[in-house]
Amino acid sequence: MLDTRLFHHLVSWLGQWPTRRPLQVVGSERRTLPGWDGQVRPALAVAAPGGMVLSVPPDRLAEVRELAGKPLDDLLAALPSAVGQPGWRTYPAVFRYSLVPASLPDAGEWVAPDDPTLPSWLRPFRDVLVARDADGEYLAGVGIKRHDRYGNELSVGTTPAARGRGLARRLVAQAARRVLDEGAVPTYLHAPENAASARVAEAAGFPSRGWMSYGVFKSE
Repeated sequence: MLDTRLFHHLVSWLGQWPTRRPLQVVGSERRTLPGWDGQVRPALAVAAPGGMVLSVPPDRLAEVRELAGKPLDDLLAALPSAVGQPGWRTYPAVFRYSLVPASLPDAGEWVAPDDPTLPSWLRPFRDVLVARDADGEYLAGVGIKRHDRYGNELSVGTTPAARGRGLARRLVAQAARRVLDEGAVPTYLHAPENAASARVAEAAGFPSRGWMSYGVFKSE
């Protein structure tokens, strides 16, 4: 049975969940509104073993549904143009969530996002968890993407010099416990080819369940 928090998060984030179809395209006003960082995501999808829900702006619904019969790779390639952003790309990600984070010791402290010692990638987050060395130098951090009241996504990064110490997994597990204590479900997304991120997720208690996510973003 799907966790209630995850169910409500997916309904809120996508506009509908679940589906028993291989692909169900839905229109959602969420695709026209700024997300956690103020940026609009004009297409988002989550695919579970039972099927995929693809969320797009309501005024693009008919155009995207015309792509539904295409092979998945062709659909994903055509999706940015179909939602009005031909210069953007569709990025795949492994979608993970945790209901029981790994029992690892805490590794960091919660700090204000305007802390001058933070790296630039952490500054857009409202909630930031940081590990430092004995001299107070930044080593690793986690930011929480607060998508809605039911589901919050975790992002983690470690400085090259601090890798291999287990800091990332400990920070992710620590942040996941906070999200669960607040009544939401923690999620974790990473590129399919990012083996290091996959290892962090597994060690922190975010198993792979065969779920994927797809999002249309500005090309990097």
